[in-house]
Formats: sequence, structure tokens, C-alpha cells
Amino acid sequence: MKTSLYPVWAETFAPMLRTLSELLDKGAQQVRAKGGDPATLVNARLAPDMFPLGLQVQVACHHAKDITARLTGQQPPKLENKELTLPELKALIEQTLALLSGVGAASFDGAEDRRIEMTLQGGRLLEADGLHFLCHWSMPHFYFHVVTAYDILRQSGIEIGKRDYMTHAAPYVRQVKPA
Repeated sequence: MKTSLYPVWAETFAPMLRTLSELLDKGAQQVRAKGGDPATLVNARLAPDMFPLGLQVQVACHHAKDITARLTGQQPPKLENKELTLPELKALIEQTLALLSGVGAASFDGAEDRRIEMTLQGGRLLEADGLHFLCHWSMPHFYFHVVTAYDILRQSGIEIGKRDYMTHAAPYVRQVKPA
């Protein structure tokens, strides 16, 4: 029996992008409360050879749009690497969420078997069916960039924790009544 990739896609990308947006809000609020300029967060990075926060957000949004296009048989978007302000990053997340919300379950019919090819650096080619591309390429890359953005905020002194990162799981958590 085949399983549609739509529920996996829908329960991965949009909830985590909303979480990322909330994390950016918390970061900006805390920097402002300390008398700083939230714009400084955009260029913060974990290590000199890693992307800064702004590019981590852009790449996370790109992966959400890229997998959506590939699984639904559309032309994948090009990654736009440009310096964006914090408000522009928030707008990018909102634009990405709007794009995702416009894609229905029927668009994913047959996506698990759709042949996906992607040219990589160094003259390499990634070939996979939709299921394996989603599970072994897109989701790991997407989560890497979201969690790296979280880590950059933490390293920048923003007081956030695992609960802030896991807000999408809140509907499934309840208080157990003592026996």
C-alpha cells in the first residue's frame, strides 16, 4: 500500500517555518529589550565557514519551496542568496508559508514514485524517487538550517530553549492527572 507524501510534507515544513518565525521574533524582542539592534542578528554565525542567520533562514525557505516543486512535478526554484533584513526574512517566511498553503493534497498524487534528479557541485547527480528525496535529502537539509538558525540565536545570547523549538508539538502534549 502506498502512502501519500502530502501529510509528511504538510506536517513538516509549514509548522517548522512558523516556529522559525517565532524564534526570530523572540530574538528581536530580546535584543531590543537589552538596548541592542536586532539587525545585528542577521549576520551572526556559529563559525566563520558557516552561513549567517539570514542565509540559514533563506535556505530553509528554499528547501521548503524546492521539495514542494519537485514532489508536485513543477520546476524547482533557484536559490536567491541576497542580504535580507530581519523584517524581510520574516516576510520571506510568510511568502513561503503562503505558497505552501496553496498546494493541495491532490498535487502530491504519485509523488512518492516521481523520479527526481538534482545536479550537485563537483559534477555529481542526485537521483531518487520522491519518497527518498524527501526523507533523505530535503527534510535533513531543511531541519539542519532551521536548527542552525536556532543555534545562532542561542549563541547570540537569545534565551530560547527546546520548548521554543518544539512549539509545533504542543497540540500533542497534555498534563497527566495524578493517579
